[in-house]
Amino acid sequence: MTATTPAPGTLPASRRRWSPRRRARAFRAVQYLLLVALLALVASAIDWGDVGTNFFNVDAARDILPLLPTAFRNTLVYTLAGFAVGLSLGTVLALMRLSAVALYRWIAVVYIEFFRGIPALLVVVSFGYAVPIAFGVNIGSVTTKAALALGLVSAAYIAETLRAGIQAVPRGQVEAARSLGMSHGRTLATVVVPQAFRIVLPPMTNEFILLTKDTSLVFLLGLAADQFDLTKIGRDALNSATGGLTPLFLIGACYLLITLPLGQLSRYLEKRTGARSR
Repeated sequence: MTATTPAPGTLPASRRRWSPRRRARAFRAVQYLLLVALLALVASAIDWGDVGTNFFNVDAARDILPLLPTAFRNTLVYTLAGFAVGLSLGTVLALMRLSAVALYRWIAVVYIEFFRGIPALLVVVSFGYAVPIAFGVNIGSVTTKAALALGLVSAAYIAETLRAGIQAVPRGQVEAARSLGMSHGRTLATVVVPQAFRIVLPPMTNEFILLTKDTSLVFLLGLAADQFDLTKIGRDALNSATGGLTPLFLIGACYLLITLPLGQLSRYLEKRTGARSR
């Protein structure tokens, strides 16, 4: 009995090799199955009764809801005020960082490294207690304290972001502006800085998101009832309410109402900036 050689293209199924696309598809299917199994395992281990009591307590939510609009507004005010200070000071520091004057560069470097190296918590506490004692001044406005404390920290990060954006502007455009008779200052103001801001818009949006979360430290300044931010409302409600973690769940949802649209805006700006650069 003679063995027959299979014709080309008619190899048995056990000897056929999968194509790369087929292997990738099978690998993804295995990943999905493992993920579904893991989610089912986690869901089966959760005590949904306790979750409902602690995270979705209607009575606790009803107690805190009237306080949320004011706290939401205050959080936005503190964020905007801090960002205004940080953006203004950060722009100056970025230009100093790129200055031809060595003293300016050293001042900017020392400032940036100092405020990037210490926690924002220390800066907030300093403006609440140490600065009034050291300089004999009384900053009555909580918004001003928050703007200065958060803005000084944010300026260090914004300065480095802007410096990278300024250096990303094509050198040829600067040379073209100078050849047209523009001064160095006018070239920076009308050519370099506007383009740098367009380049750094996505990371600047991320800095705004981080600053929004840093407003959770403002409660250390000592706030009146009408000055409470979202975190202060959540802390007080957590200590007094009987609804478990429901206050923190609501506060987290409020922060997401601010940060999620900003995240979408950052991705949109990043995509648009990338398309324009191509």
